[in-house]
Amino acid sequence: KAIKSQSEKLIHVSNHYYTIPQITLAQSLSDLTLGGKVFFSNSGAEANECAIKLARKWGKRTGTRDEGRGTKYEIVTFKNSFHGRTIATLSATGQKKFHKGFEPLLGGFKFAEFNNLSSVEKIISPKTCAIIVEPVQGEGGVYPAKKEFLIGLRKLCNENKLLLIFDEIQCGLGRTGKIFAFKNYGVIPDILTIAKSLGGGLPVAATIAKNKVAEIFSFGDHGSTFGGNSVCCAAGIEVLKIVSNKKLLKNVKEVGNYFLSELRKLREKYDVIKDVRGFGLMLGAELKINGKEIVSKCLQKGLLINCTQDNVLRFLPPLNINKKDVDIAVSILADVLKNYR
Repeated sequence: KAIKSQSEKLIHVSNHYYTIPQITLAQSLSDLTLGGKVFFSNSGAEANECAIKLARKWGKRTGTRDEGRGTKYEIVTFKNSFHGRTIATLSATGQKKFHKGFEPLLGGFKFAEFNNLSSVEKIISPKTCAIIVEPVQGEGGVYPAKKEFLIGLRKLCNENKLLLIFDEIQCGLGRTGKIFAFKNYGVIPDILTIAKSLGGGLPVAATIAKNKVAEIFSFGDHGSTFGGNSVCCAAGIEVLKIVSNKKLLKNVKEVGNYFLSELRKLREKYDVIKDVRGFGLMLGAELKINGKEIVSKCLQKGLLINCTQDNVLRFLPPLNINKKDVDIAVSILADVLKNYR
């Protein structure tokens, strides 16, 4: 309804102008997150590109006299991470399989071990300007960050005058049982990136930055022809209303916990399952074998899942599923797994 209504009024306008849907969605995102400014683009990779550029310009502006202005440009990222497929976001991604064929990659990214604070401390230098992290690594195999780890990153950033960037492109917008994943941890980033479900199927992404960071950008530093398209923003407004509903978020937590417990029961029954992890409705079951065939057999029986890291079955169901849906899914998975004992 919102898409139809907006398309009858205004589909696109030059980015020299603001539109009501843009302003409304930006205000809602700001109020729900960092209280800062919002830049709209079309995809998660673009949202992270914006964050990377903003961090680098921050580093150029904030280097001390001793450090030398302009020398702070390195960004700490993490092994097993995934931030996109553009050349900059690919360079920030900590998985070599995605790098093959695209070398040489963009320099200035240093890789630490996820959930290992000491590994981060070892590579922070006078050249470091930011840390970018997924609160839950998705493509990396569904690994949630430990609370003490994110708290430690925030402290390191405060002590070293670094920006903390949270990539919530996969784990945000209700997926973990909170409207945004960082709210599970009580740790507030300086920049937040979101995309995927924000447009309800239409292409819209957002980079949200605290005001002190956002003001680093001046006119012409960054832009997007179609970012903040009126129709996409109209859809985004309705999506935010839906995923911020307390009843829906409660469902994500309750059904997510039930799903997790049922998957753990399968782990006890089938030796082929090595580990089960995640929270909310972002779950993973790590196998001792390649999962491609299992995904295919589940599809044949009506269950849509995928496999990441070759052996991690990833479950990202709709946020409004119920326990009966989980029972059906687990039953299908069990029927497939019984042949892999």
